[in-house]
Amino acid sequence: MIKAVFFDFYQTLSGWGQTSFEASLRKIAARYRVEINWERYDTAIENLFVHTPVSKPPTHALAESVVAVMMRQCEFIRELGVQEHVEQMAWELLQSGHPLFAATNATLYDDVVPTLQRLRDAGFKLGIVSNWDTPLDPLLERLGIVDYFDAIVASHDVRVRSEKPDPDVFNYALAAVGVSAEETVHIGDTYEADIIGARNVGIRPILLDRDGTQSGRWGETIRSLAELPEMLT
Repeated sequence: MIKAVFFDFYQTLSGWGQTSFEASLRKIAARYRVEINWERYDTAIENLFVHTPVSKPPTHALAESVVAVMMRQCEFIRELGVQEHVEQMAWELLQSGHPLFAATNATLYDDVVPTLQRLRDAGFKLGIVSNWDTPLDPLLERLGIVDYFDAIVASHDVRVRSEKPDPDVFNYALAAVGVSAEETVHIGDTYEADIIGARNVGIRPILLDRDGTQSGRWGETIRSLAELPEMLT
């Protein structure tokens, strides 16, 4: 019997408003009057967001993680053929999409609050399991959803220091909520981190494919969180 529902955060509960990463890059490049080699974009963006396994336990501190992302942004910009104003452009890209600035940019998807309320009313315990580089609770407070959750687990936390798909972050969340893996489902948009990570711990995974780009990748797939409550009855 399912007693608890865990959620990924970014691109599951919240996004960055209406501006895509590519649109932000175009705007920044125009501001600095630099030419972007768009033929290299797909490869560069893949290199930028490629998953880097985390050591057990992770050793990065919060400030170090921001610096590491900043350096990767610089490498990404240079890979696109840009040589001038690289650090300033990287800083602006960071502001457009890094969790450090989420209090300014983050917005909830329309299906989030109604779904959380339905699940709460049905008696489910709720949790967040997120690969997130900054404290997540204050952001959830600003977004008005912090009180829905019995546990908010972020990979940066010195009490956790584990990121999906590593099992430790899921096990920490299970212990915090007080449920077993067999009593839990996890919903997220990333196949490796959310689906494989949850499955390997024994949690039932559900893939959220909001834009329809992961068709056929996983058996239990939804396009909206509004579909979720009916799957748990």
